[in-house]
Amino acid sequence: NIFLGHTPRRGALVSWGQLHQRTREILAMLGEEFDSRTPVGRLSIGQRQMVEIGKALSRNAGIIAFDEPTSSLSDREVDRLFAVIRDLKSRGHVILYVSHRMKEIFELCDAATVLRDGRHVETFTSLDGVTPETLIQKMVGRSLTDIYNWKPRVKGPVRASIKHVEGPGLSTPASFDVSGGEIVGIFGLVGAGRSELMQLIYGGEKRTAGSVTIDGLEVQNFAPADAISKGLVFCPEDRKKEGIFPILSVQENVNISARRSHSLARFFIRDGWEKNNAINFVKKLGVRTPSLSQAIMNLSGGNQQKVILARWLSEDINAIILDEPTRGIDVGAKSEIYNIIYALAEAGIAVIVVSSELPEVLGISDRILVMNSGRIVRDLPRDQANQELLLSLALPHSEEPAA
Repeated sequence: NIFLGHTPRRGALVSWGQLHQRTREILAMLGEEFDSRTPVGRLSIGQRQMVEIGKALSRNAGIIAFDEPTSSLSDREVDRLFAVIRDLKSRGHVILYVSHRMKEIFELCDAATVLRDGRHVETFTSLDGVTPETLIQKMVGRSLTDIYNWKPRVKGPVRASIKHVEGPGLSTPASFDVSGGEIVGIFGLVGAGRSELMQLIYGGEKRTAGSVTIDGLEVQNFAPADAISKGLVFCPEDRKKEGIFPILSVQENVNISARRSHSLARFFIRDGWEKNNAINFVKKLGVRTPSLSQAIMNLSGGNQQKVILARWLSEDINAIILDEPTRGIDVGAKSEIYNIIYALAEAGIAVIVVSSELPEVLGISDRILVMNSGRIVRDLPRDQANQELLLSLALPHSEEPAA
C-alpha cells in the first residue's frame, strides 16, 4: 500500500527485500511497530491512517493534505496523529488540514481559510485573536448558539419501548422508553456499547433477551425488515459503508426502500412517482446535487446524510435511530440536519440520536442516556445535564449506578 505504483525494483522484478526495508524505515519514522507484511485489513483505523501518511512520505511529498482525518479515530489515535503532523511540519512539510472540529483547527493550524457552499469566505493569515465563534459565524453566517436552536415541545405517548435488551456489546440489560415528539440522546465514549445497542434494537444484531416494541407492536429479533415494516428506521454510524448505495443515483438512494410499497404489482417501478418523490425531498431537505442522476458517492457527507433521511421520510415512520448523524459534516450542514431532526420530533416521531460530541448531544436532546462499558449508567433530563457530568459518567472508571 505504501509503495503502490512505485515499488522498488531490480530490473523488471520487485525487490521485496528493499520494499520491506524502506517500509519499516517509514513506519519507524511514524512511530509504528507493526510488521510491514501485515495485511492492511487487519490494522486499526488509526494504523491505516499512518499507512496513508507513509504513502505520501514514500513519494517525498512536500505538501500533504488531511481531509477530516480524525472522524473515526479514538482520542489516543488522534493524539498520535497530531504528534506525527507536528513532526512533519517541523521537517518542512506543508500541511493542509480540513476539519469541521474547531478544537483541532486551533490546536494544529497557523492559518485558516473558511469555505461555504463551495465559495471562499475569508482567509485568516494568523489565528492570533481569532475565536472558534468567529470561524463558525463565517462558516454558517450566524453565531454558535444559533446552530442548535433547540426549543421545548409537547411529548406524546410512548412510541418506542426497549425492555431488558441483552446481546453482543452490552454488559447489563438495557431498558428505556422514547415518547412521540421526544429526542433522546445517547452519549458514551468509544467502546461504550452505543452502536451495539442500536443494532440490537433495530435487529442488525440478534438479541439474546429482551424486547423492542413500536406503538405496542413487537419488532421481531434479528429482522431489520420487520423493524421497517413497523415504522422503526435506522441511519447507521458508517453511512458510506452501511447507509448509501455509492454507485447508484441520488434518486435511486431516496426511493430504494419505499419502492416496495409504490411499485406496480410489487414488480414494476413507477418512474414518475420515484422522480417526483426524489424532487420533493431533495428540495425539502436542501440536498445540494447537480442532478437526481448524480451518483451519491460524489456528494458531500452532509448531503449523503440528507439523502438517507429522505429515504426514510419516504416511508411511514414512527421511530428513528440516528447513529452519529453529523460525523464528518461541516457546521453549516450540521445545523440543517438538526432542523430536520426537530421537524421529525415535531411530527410526533420518537427520535434517538447517538453522538460522541458533547456539545451536540447537550444541544439537541430533550433527555440524555449515558453509556459506560456496555451499560446505561444514567438517564438525565436536559436541564440536569452538563459536559462535566456527562464526561465523568462516561469515563471507564465511573461506577455511577443507573437512576
